[in-house]
Amino acid sequence: MKDIADLLGRILIAFLFTYEALDALVFFEKTKATMSAYHITWHQDLLLGTIIFSLIVGAFLVLIGYYSSFGALLLLAYWVPFTLIVYSFWNDPQEYQRLHALYFMRNLALCGGLLLLISNGSGKYSVKRLIYNMKLPQ
Repeated sequence: MKDIADLLGRILIAFLFTYEALDALVFFEKTKATMSAYHITWHQDLLLGTIIFSLIVGAFLVLIGYYSSFGALLLLAYWVPFTLIVYSFWNDPQEYQRLHALYFMRNLALCGGLLLLISNGSGKYSVKRLIYNMKLPQ
């Protein structure tokens, strides 16, 4: 059961970040406008391109379970600053604080899932395990 839960968790995490990357890619100009609204104006095209690339690579590595710790680190490197910038509920007006605090905690929980993936590895159903179990002639 643990191995199936590891696989399903990796699939769901990868799905979320793949969707995030595709959304940023499809709505590239709107995403840049949102970045400007949060006062992120330094080389937006380069920054957004790097973020999209990191999200796609990280999600793919997490999904297949090959170098999943590195993939989770890539995703964590994006998700923690994103959470602190977008859901800084302590700076928000009173009517948004409760909602943004819930989103902030949800994102922290996802960070916890990524940290668990980093510490525990990708599990039995992964490409890494498949490569390890292959008996190649020497």
